[in-house]
Amino acid sequence: MTIDLEAVRGDTPGCVRTTHLNNAGCSFSPTPVVDSVIDYLRREATLGGYRLETAEQSAVLCYRGAGARLLDCSDTEVAFAPSATAAWWSALRAVVFAPGDRVLATTAEYSSNVFGLIQLQRQGVTVELIPSDLNGQVSVEALSEMMDERVKLVCVTHVPTEGGLVNPVIEVGRVLSNWPALYLLDACQSVGQLPVSVREIGCDFLAATGRKYLRAPRGTGLLYVRSGLTGLADPSLLDLRSASWVDAWRYELPETAWRFETFESSAANRVGLGVALTYACDLGMSAIADRIRSLSAELRVLLQETEGVQLRELDGPQSGLVTFAVDRHEPAHIRDALSSADITVSVVAPTHEPFDPSRRGGDGMVRASVHYFNTSAELHRLVEQVSQIVSG
Repeated sequence: MTIDLEAVRGDTPGCVRTTHLNNAGCSFSPTPVVDSVIDYLRREATLGGYRLETAEQSAVLCYRGAGARLLDCSDTEVAFAPSATAAWWSALRAVVFAPGDRVLATTAEYSSNVFGLIQLQRQGVTVELIPSDLNGQVSVEALSEMMDERVKLVCVTHVPTEGGLVNPVIEVGRVLSNWPALYLLDACQSVGQLPVSVREIGCDFLAATGRKYLRAPRGTGLLYVRSGLTGLADPSLLDLRSASWVDAWRYELPETAWRFETFESSAANRVGLGVALTYACDLGMSAIADRIRSLSAELRVLLQETEGVQLRELDGPQSGLVTFAVDRHEPAHIRDALSSADITVSVVAPTHEPFDPSRRGGDGMVRASVHYFNTSAELHRLVEQVSQIVSG
């Protein structure tokens, strides 16, 4: 299966004006997603929120089945979340820790996740970082040597925010299959650009966002919770959607991921998330991944050949995130200059991944993240503009 570039760009009107290379930050939503949200809001304004949601339950809850299709799981294992961070924290809060427990994490953990790990330390939990191998990936060998019965949770970031490196999450899952530790995967940057099968990976929890490679509305995300998990803590926030009354002083929770959902969230956004997930599934994740891989490889070659530009990439398997630095120019200056030419990139600050800020450049980096709707001509346009900045 190949992607019909003309069709997907036709569904992406922003391409007419802007070279959008910040898909790892917030991508363009395709027209079917935008239309579904706007149409729902218009109908909500005439029918009322509760009445319309009742009438359109299949559309509002489509994200469950579509999310299950994308992640290779059951729809009862998929819950809506307002962001990947909210999903990740929900999973972390569900794990019951005791003083003396150990948590292992990658050096690529995003700052929002690190805050949670710091809180665990304050509770007496030992948090340790898994070393990286020579390619910059999390070392599966080191992880194997660190494991013991006291490890309660292993946190892994699939694709770090500061570059295109892809961690060996399936191999991590194989190691953990021999231990009682739970496996929490931050797939914020991978879901939507790489095929992700939770069955193949073997994770217990997965957190994903809608706004990045899934091209869904902001304020949307997914939490995967493997069925059959026992001994979890109740969610810290409960309402009449996540729990049900049994009697005056007792409630029950569903034995599904839906216990992590709450009543008050945008029904229109949930509709949009379902449409975005279906859009990605219909295109095919293998075709999406192949195109992103091809475009990002081309961009790396172009940047390597550009005077005054240094790639900030590691040596392991790469995805669609490409980071670089430019001689004598701060990353923010490059971003702003490119924005003036209607080219959108982002800046990765050292504080985004505080455990490992020096591996690729302590002062930050420019990040260009491609998607399947981008073109080779847009990559050349980016590089030409960077060359002008260097020569100017």
